[in-house]
Amino acid sequence: MKRLAWLAMAAVPAGALPAQAQDDVEIYGRVNTSVESQRSGDAGRVVVLQNNASRFGLRGREDLGGGLQAGFNLESGFDSTNGAQTAASLFNRQSELNLRGDFGTLRLGNWIPDSYFATADDVSMHNHDTGTSADAFYGGPFPRTDKFGYVSPLLAGVQVWATLQTANAAPGDRRGVDLAARYDQGPLHLGAGYSQQDRPDPLRAGALSDFSQFALRGRYVLPYLVFGGYYQRIDNGADGRRSVYRAAAMVPVGALEFHLNVGLASRTVTLPRAVQHTLACNYNLSPRTKVYAFYTAQDARHVVDRAGDFNALALGVRHNF
Repeated sequence: MKRLAWLAMAAVPAGALPAQAQDDVEIYGRVNTSVESQRSGDAGRVVVLQNNASRFGLRGREDLGGGLQAGFNLESGFDSTNGAQTAASLFNRQSELNLRGDFGTLRLGNWIPDSYFATADDVSMHNHDTGTSADAFYGGPFPRTDKFGYVSPLLAGVQVWATLQTANAAPGDRRGVDLAARYDQGPLHLGAGYSQQDRPDPLRAGALSDFSQFALRGRYVLPYLVFGGYYQRIDNGADGRRSVYRAAAMVPVGALEFHLNVGLASRTVTLPRAVQHTLACNYNLSPRTKVYAFYTAQDARHVVDRAGDFNALALGVRHNF
């Protein structure tokens, strides 16, 4: 993260500065790129340069006095292999305005659902749940845009997030609810998430169906081992319900990390029963930079021509700034 307060001041004449200037503005991000040998289904193996959810953002805050702060967060995803945006909107990952104090935090805008960060993201330890080794099964309705929310203060290790989506969200992405809770105390870390949306159902000629998901997650940290996992139950409308199980472990050895991640998903009307596993090794060159290697594979059971199967062998570099 780089502090930009001095840039803002340098760009404005001294007499034009307000009485209370922006207290702090930061630029931050992650560039994460890998070279991979990939195979999908029965197709031949190909070597590609793979982006792994590279991003950059701006965030800032202003002290309003009396323990009150105003803040913002703008975050954009980009493809590190060619420089293109990963979505049509510039700040596709986050565009949030917030007000925080002793009462908690009030939020307005667009952000990745908190139910995801409280559950699946927390135990995807090898590569930030990105790229070809990302969790292929965690799913459900995830309200993203046109939201207002509340974050509670941290109390005895417990924090709660609640979000509602307004009626002006895009068709197919409206009337959403997202709830999350975390408990972090010592080596024990727990999380829960729930989300719900009324969405057009492709199996009901576009008629609205109630889509929802609920997940529970746990993680335990020891000096020589970190292990955790989650269970998720997804209701996909006419497609039926799906159960997802995932377990993950990391063994740190100095600057090295050895990772194992295994996921299972039950079948629905259109989705097969499937297994995913990943073996990975990270070497931390610094707190912000690492090189890594992994092998990941998805196996869609009892599917003709191996459709849905995928595997990749990767070597990559990740740098945070």
